[in-house]
Amino acid sequence: MAGQKILVIDDSPTQLKLILAPLQSQQYETLTAVDGEEGLAKALTEKPDLVVMDVVMPKMDGFQTCRKMKLSDELKHIPVIMLTSKNQKTDEFWGKKQGASEYLTKPFEDQQLLDAVARNLSQV
Repeated sequence: MAGQKILVIDDSPTQLKLILAPLQSQQYETLTAVDGEEGLAKALTEKPDLVVMDVVMPKMDGFQTCRKMKLSDELKHIPVIMLTSKNQKTDEFWGKKQGASEYLTKPFEDQQLLDAVARNLSQV
C-alpha cells in the first residue's frame, strides 16, 4: 500500500537498486542500510512497516539481524523478508527459524517481490 515504509538492507549497491525500483514504483517509502548493524539501528529509529534483507552482509549477517529484531520488543512485530542468493533448503529453514516471514532467492522477479511485500503488509 502506498506510503508504507520499507527498510531494505543489502550491502550491494546494484542489488539495492534492483530491490528499490519495484518498491518505489508502487509508491512505498523506502529506506536503506548496507549492513545488519546499520539496518538494526535504522529499524529502531525509523520503525518501518516491513524489512527486506540480504543474508550475506558485513558486520552482522541477515540471520543475526533478523534474530535480534525478533528478540526486540520494539521490532518483533515487523515482518522480515529475506532476499538472498543463498538458495539451499537449509538456508531457508535457518532464515525462517530466525523469524523471517518469507525467504526469496536472487535473482528474483519484481512481481515476486511485490507479491511477498503485499502479503506481509496485509498482516501488519
